Amino acid sequence: MGTPIGSPIGNMQFLAFFLINIVKILKYALLVRILLSWIQPMGGGRFYQILNDITEPMLKIFRSFLPSMGMIDFSPIVAFFALDLVEMAIVKVFANLG
Repeated sequence: MGTPIGSPIGNMQFLAFFLINIVKILKYALLVRILLSWIQPMGGGRFYQILNDITEPMLKIFRSFLPSMGMIDFSPIVAFFALDLVEMAIVKVFANLG
């Protein structure tokens, strides 16, 4: 029948679900930004600006320690793998709690 939302286990399940979905949204935003950078390299438009606002803070972190490779930016690839690791960690932590 399921766990009631008000119970501690139900709250933990909701929190895990919420965090995993936040990570997935970030991954999709990053993927769309990568694809748009191939189609429209200079960006532009309100949609691209929203994607940039969502993904740029995360990418800045990885750009700060990745070496510059000319025109190729590897920070989205590293960020994507980092988000995968975060998602796996969330699943593991909440699986051990429940």
